[in-house]
This record gives sequence, C-alpha cells and structure tokens, in this order.
Amino acid sequence: MAHSHPPEESHAGLDLTLRIWRQPAAAAGGEFQEYRLQGISPDMSFLEMLDVLNEQLIARNEEPVAFDHDCREGICGACGMVINGQPHGPEPQSTTCQLHMRTFQSGDVITIEPWRARSFPVVRDLVVDRSALDRIQQAGGYVSVNTGQAPDGNTLLIGRTVQEGAMDAAACIGCGACVAACKNASAMLFLAAKVSHLAQLPQGNPERTQRVLGMVTQHDGEGFGNCSNTSECEAACPAKISISHIAKLNREYVRASVAARY
Repeated sequence: MAHSHPPEESHAGLDLTLRIWRQPAAAAGGEFQEYRLQGISPDMSFLEMLDVLNEQLIARNEEPVAFDHDCREGICGACGMVINGQPHGPEPQSTTCQLHMRTFQSGDVITIEPWRARSFPVVRDLVVDRSALDRIQQAGGYVSVNTGQAPDGNTLLIGRTVQEGAMDAAACIGCGACVAACKNASAMLFLAAKVSHLAQLPQGNPERTQRVLGMVTQHDGEGFGNCSNTSECEAACPAKISISHIAKLNREYVRASVAARY
C-alpha cells in the first residue's frame, strides 16, 4: 500500500532590500544607502543578518555598517535601532537581537536607522551616544551604604508587593527605546523606572528627596522632552516597564518639591 507524505517545507532564503542610514562621523552628513541580500535564513536574528551584510561589504573592500551590540540575549540594551519606523523592530516589547528574520518576507524593503533624538547624537551609522542616560543615573540613581561586611538579609524586611513593584522598575535595561518611540523624545519612562525602583525600598529613603529633584533636573538639562502620556514608550519597552511608574515619579517629584521648601 502506497503511503503519501506531506510536502516538504521550503527552506528557501529571503531576498531583501535594506535601506540603511550611513553617517561616517558625528559631524558629517548622512544618507540612506541601499543594499541587497539574497538567501537570508529565516532563522537568523536581525543582527546576524547585519553580520552577513558586513561580511559581504568587507569582502568588497567597502566600509561595514557600524551598529551597537553586546550580549545578543535581550539583556544589555545595546542593540538600539529603528526598523521600519519602530524602535527595535515590529515585534512588541523585544530587543533588536531578539528579532528574527522570519518576521519578514522575501522581497521586503527594510529601513534601518539610528535612534532619532537630540539627546542621542549619532556617532556613526546606527550608533548613537546614549551617555545622557548615564548622567541621569549618576544624578541620583544610587543609595549610600556603609562599607564592610554585608548586613543580614533579614535586617530589613520588605513585603512581597513592594519587592515585586521595585523589581518591575529595576528591570529597565536603559536601551533608550522609550526615547526613540516618544514623539517628544522624552526619557520619562527610563527616569521613572530608576526613581520608582529606589523610592519603593527602605534603602532609598535617605536620598529620596534629592534623588528625584536631581534626576529630573538632569533629564531636562540633557534636552529630553516632556511626557504627554501617549504610552508609545511602554509599547516599545523590551523590559515591559509600565507607565504607572511615571505616575509614581510625578508623585515623588511633587512630594520632594514641597519638602525642599521647608
């Protein structure tokens, strides 16, 4: 008796056109350039696809595309780029390195550009300077502790609800997708996560007032815009930081502003 077999799946690769922002230096002008790739495996990550492109460019003695990457596991937040108008690409709440080429179809045109924000100046191609976020963190995102032997873990008991709320905020990886997604280029979601994390813990109480005042001042001084509650930041955030932390930030700021007067 003859047996029928299911048709084999096609493993043909993807043929793609890439429109990539090329900018040789911070002070230089930039423009989109087109590249064509053939036979890209749908199982590749987006960054692996860019690796293939760069290998081909190097083989042709052309300048490879500069882009940030590190862990390639969705942890470090380095792989920031705007893909077809969306920070980190079309997959919601994920990083670029977690985006796979199976998301696209053969024949697609993919536009790739850096974060677009005055506070994130382009260094080269898809690489931007995100040190403004570091300076916000340095303005107050820390706690003072006595050095020496680690305290007993049960010295400060923290309830489960508080602990989970603080950990949800601490999950922020500082990638800057919230800034790239916001029409005002605001870093409020990043700022709120850092303030809310420590504001919920007893370890954060000693610097509570000066922390939020210092970090908000630094945020504004870096040129980031204001929050207008469109929630695009939450939709783009790979760490799934809730905009409820922005409400917490606002309450902390009002409290600190009143306290600073007395």
